Formats: sequence, C-alpha cells, structure tokens
Amino acid sequence: MEYKVVFAALKKVCEDNIAVLGGPSDLPYGAVAKRLVTCMRQIQEHCRALEPVVASFTAVFHHYDFDAQTPGNGYRTLVKVLLSCLLHIIHKGRYIASNYNGAFFRADHNVSEMEAYCNALRQLRALLHLAQRLINDNDHGELYCLQDQELSNRFVQEYSSMHKACFYGRCLGFQFSPTLRPFLQTVVISMVTYGETYGKQQSGFGLAALSLLTSGKYVIDPELRGAEFERITQNLDMKFWQSFWNLTESGLLTVCSCVANLATFFVNFTLTVPPVTLRLPLASDPRLTATVSPPIAHWGPGPVNMRLISYEIREGQDSEELLAYSRTDPPPISASHFPWIQKQPRSPWLLIHFHGGGFVAQTSRSHENYLRTWSKELSVPILSVDYSLSPEAPFPRALEECFYAYCWALNNCHLLGSTAERVCLAGDSAGGNLCITVSMKAISSGIRVPDGIMAAYPATLLTTDASPSRLLTLIDPLLPLGVLAKCINAYAGTESQMAQPAVESGSLSSLGRDTAVLLGDLTQGASNWIQSFLDPMRTTGGARSLSSTPRGSPSNETRMTSTRTSTTNCGSRTDYPEGFEPLRSECLAFIRPTSCPIIRNPFVSPVLAPNNLLRGLPPVHIVASALDALLDDSVMFAKKLRDMGQPVSLTVVEDLPHGFLSLLQLAKETEVAAEICVEKMRKIFQKENPPSALLLPHLSAQPVLCAAT
Repeated sequence: MEYKVVFAALKKVCEDNIAVLGGPSDLPYGAVAKRLVTCMRQIQEHCRALEPVVASFTAVFHHYDFDAQTPGNGYRTLVKVLLSCLLHIIHKGRYIASNYNGAFFRADHNVSEMEAYCNALRQLRALLHLAQRLINDNDHGELYCLQDQELSNRFVQEYSSMHKACFYGRCLGFQFSPTLRPFLQTVVISMVTYGETYGKQQSGFGLAALSLLTSGKYVIDPELRGAEFERITQNLDMKFWQSFWNLTESGLLTVCSCVANLATFFVNFTLTVPPVTLRLPLASDPRLTATVSPPIAHWGPGPVNMRLISYEIREGQDSEELLAYSRTDPPPISASHFPWIQKQPRSPWLLIHFHGGGFVAQTSRSHENYLRTWSKELSVPILSVDYSLSPEAPFPRALEECFYAYCWALNNCHLLGSTAERVCLAGDSAGGNLCITVSMKAISSGIRVPDGIMAAYPATLLTTDASPSRLLTLIDPLLPLGVLAKCINAYAGTESQMAQPAVESGSLSSLGRDTAVLLGDLTQGASNWIQSFLDPMRTTGGARSLSSTPRGSPSNETRMTSTRTSTTNCGSRTDYPEGFEPLRSECLAFIRPTSCPIIRNPFVSPVLAPNNLLRGLPPVHIVASALDALLDDSVMFAKKLRDMGQPVSLTVVEDLPHGFLSLLQLAKETEVAAEICVEKMRKIFQKENPPSALLLPHLSAQPVLCAAT
C-alpha cells in the first residue's frame, strides 16, 4: 500500500479517537479514555516524525535490490514492517471509535492493545533511525558495513539494549501472515513455559502437569509472556535452546508420518557410514583420482550419519550392502516384505540435503515433513545428512562431514536408488550455508561439483555485523539477536564445549523427548482452550481495572530508561532526534562480538570468499523471505555471484518468517513458497536454462515478490 495513504488514514483515525474520547469528562470509561487519548497523541507524534523518514527510504531503497525485477532488501522490509504496524493501529482505532459505546466493548483490553502497538511503533521508529545511520555510513548499494567493525559493534550493542517484550506480547507476529500468528503464539508460550520447568527434577507426568498449569498465565497475560520471552532470549542458555528445538525430534511427532510411510511405502531410514578414505575421479581428468579423507576435526576420524528418504523403493535401496549401513532399530522394511510393490529403476537424479537449525539443533528428522513432499513431487531419492552440531562440534566438523557425505553419495549412488546423472544440493538456513561451502570445497578439491544448489534463506555471513534486515532481530520471535549471536559463536568455537557426540547427535533421550513433546501438545491444547474460555470472560471483566495503569504502559514498563542520548555497553553514544528515545530493556544483554577470525573464513562466511573460491560454482537458486533477518545475506551473496558472472537467481517471498519450510502445512503462503523451492530444484534436474529475467506466476493472494536470474 502507498505509504502516503497509510499515514493519511492514521491521522484521521487518531483525530477521530481523540475527538470522541477527549471530549466531555462524563464518558463511561474515565481513566481508560484518558490513557487512550494520551496513546493516540503519542502515535500522532511518532507519525509526524516517521512520514518524512519513510519518504526518504522509499526514494532510494531500490538501489539496494538484487535487480529491478527483484525488489527486496532490509530497507524495504523495515518500511514494510512499519506500515504493517500502522495498519494494525488503524484497524484497532477504527474499531474503538465505532464501538466504544457498545455494551460489550472491552475498554481495558482495547486500550492495552493500542498502548502495546504504540510501544512497538516507538521501537520501530528507533530502528528506522539506526537504518538511516547505516544508509549514510555504508557505501552506495552496500547492505553491510564490513569495513568498520567498531561501527557495526556499536549498532549491535545499541539495538540489543532496546526493549523487545512488546513484540512478543499483544503484537506478536503482526508483520507475518495472519494464518501463522496462532503458531507463533504457541511457540512463544511453549518456550516460556518450558523455560520455567527446564532443569527441574520431576517425573515426566509431573513436568507435563506443571507446564500445563503454568502455561495459562502466559495466555492470560500477554505482557508477562513478552517480558519472559525477552528475558530468555536476551542472554540465551544454549543448552536450553537446543533442548527446546530438539523437541521436534520426538517420535510422538512422527507417529502420523510413520503411518503415512507405511501407507505410501516411503523409504525412510538412517545410515551410519564408517570413516574410510574415499577416492573420486578428478573433474578435469576422470582417469586421475583425488583422495578424500574422513572427517577428523576436533576428535579424529568418526562416522557420518545420514537419512535416506524415497517416495518409491528403487533398485539398490533394499540391497544387503546398503542395509549393512542402517542404524534403524528395527531394521528398515524391504521390498521382500511387500512382494506386490513394484521396485522402480534407479532415478537419474539425486538430491543431497543439509538441514537447518543454526548449526546447533535439529536433525534430518525435524525436516522430514517437507523432504517427503520433495521426494514425491520430484520423484527423487533424498540423502539428508545428520552432521555433528555445535558447540560440541564447531567449525569445520559439520562442513567436513557434509563434504564427506557428498563424496560418499557420488561413489555409492547405486545403493541410494540413483545413477546420479544430475545431483542437486539443497538446504535451509545453516544448511544453505553448507550447500554453498560443500560446493566450494568440491571446487578446491578438483572433484565433481553438484549440478545446482537450492538454498532457502541461507546464512552467508556468520557475523553480527549490522545490516537493515538484521535490525529485525529486535522483533523476530524465531530468530532474536541473542539466538543469532549464540549460534554464530557456537559454530565459530568461541563457546565450544567439545566432546564427541553420541550417535543421535543433537537429540534428547527417547524418554525425555517423548515426555517433552507430550508436554508441548498438552500445552498447546490447553492454551487454546484457556484462550477461548477467557475471551468472553474478559469481555465483561474489563471494568475492574479501568482506572489502573497496565503493566505494559510506558510509565511502568519494566524500569525502562528514557534519556535522549543512549550510552551502550561498549561506550558508544547514539543520538536520536530531540525529545525521542526508545524504550530500554530491563534485561541487559551481553552480545559477544563475533570477532573470532574463524567467522571471516570463506568456508564459514561465503559472502566474504575471494572470487577464485566461488568461480566454478554451479547455478545457485536462493529463495529468501522479505521478513527474514537474514534477507540481506541472500541479497548480497546473489549480487556477488552475479557481478562475477556466476549463474544465480534470487526469489523473495512475502509475509513469511525465517524457517518457513518447516511450516509447510500451516499456511497457504508457506505451501506456495515451498513449491517455489521445488520448482528451482526441478530446473536443476531438468537442465533448464532460465532466462535473464524470470517472473514467477501469481500463485496466491500474497505470493512471491519476483525472481530473477
């Protein structure tokens, strides 16, 4: 929507509410009406300051796009998020102006929501001010200030000190597709509830019961939920984060999947490949061979774990040679158990997958939902690598294991149900990084490179350097700044707790996982029930606190400071406009600067790689999200490859968070985005040569921005 229309509508809404509620003192709501009028005047003030700022960004942000057909960069995203916040305020303001005299009007609830969005608007104003500084300090067209480490650290410390709880309470997920907001609420409530019970010595049922009881207060009190989520993520306990996201590893989550596997006869079992030296033909002269050693970093040679997924059983997949590698208990079902099922010939294609999870969490099991879909739609066997996780296994262990798995698959494709005439690497987030760096390693080793890469929202710069899209870590419930920094430092080895992992690396024990997931399911169901029960009660219960000041109001917001000039943890000073200062967090964050030399290794941060390491990469297809904090990683890497003359395409989808592939079945928008990923892989397999500028079809009401090659 045109920003001028939004600001004009907002001005009218503010004026209407002030006129209605700022009139005679005999209005039925007393102090609540005064709070709302105060809030609307603050919104007016913010908007008067923000409109020229938005105008200035709108005039220049196209210079930071990948190309004219692919509008997408962090500056555009910040403006989009701001306008989304304003549209929510307009909607709520119109509702209040039209219904304040109604018998069922919840005065306290509605003014609390407006105050929450006013706080969010204040913080977004601060982020846009920081983005202005970035656009002035960076070189033209550059999204990162890679040359000025001190400046970047000052910015990171500044926005890490800002108040964030308002984005995790009533305003949670306002920037994303509406169909995803219930899921985000469930994630946040589950995490803060899990945080209360984490580490307590109780039986599984006792833990589930305690979590079920404590979840209710976070449903009832959004401000409490936001404050607790901020506390958890500001100075993250890495073990807590790993254990929470590894709940997706539980067998309880995949019971339905197992039933589906039997019904459609998926091949789906795990393999353990022993550490033996491999020999592969050189790409330049197949008569010569290159030696590939097994992974050795940190604790010496060790096996590599993988998962084979195939919609149809193919030649070689039930061979004794392959089943000897299986670590599935009981052993995988072979075609001999179902003689009526026809075994298919080997596919000419092979898809090798590296999962996401910030290098610290999850395995192939967490990503099965979309991998099975890919295998069916592409009719291709998929080998997904369960690489060792940080901080126990920092760089380069994961890269070594993924490269070894790639080489092993080339040598043993006949066992996987493929002839490997065309090989595609695919991964999301950290897995996208590994797709690129494995290909770089193949180039430097002189062996065959894959025929293409599909990288979804890849992390190509593993630093906390400031960029406009990374300012979104202030408000993103799935990728907060504290999480991003911890994952980067864990992979770099600055928070290393090295110890040889067990075979099920990165997962909880079976009993612990099952109990935790049962807990999560109970929590979600209870939260939904409590919410539906409370909403009608709160309709009539608002009058009890009409004259009180809510916890989320600026006057009592977790002891936030308010001074015009901010002094951050590193001693820098950030000057805001006269009379303005963002709200400050009660939980002071310690964000360790990513100053370790390892993070600037080209095999860690490929966007920093010299051209000679990137020249020779296969076609790279990047699918990013406009609302992802890592959007600028994708844009800058795609630009770098394009400027080198390397084949690359960038597609930017709307209204989805980081990690949208794992949300495949939650919304139409995620299905559309996942289908785009499938089409990119199909192009790699079918050897299609895309035109220089490709516009994707209009697949949904809120589809892809565009794609270009």
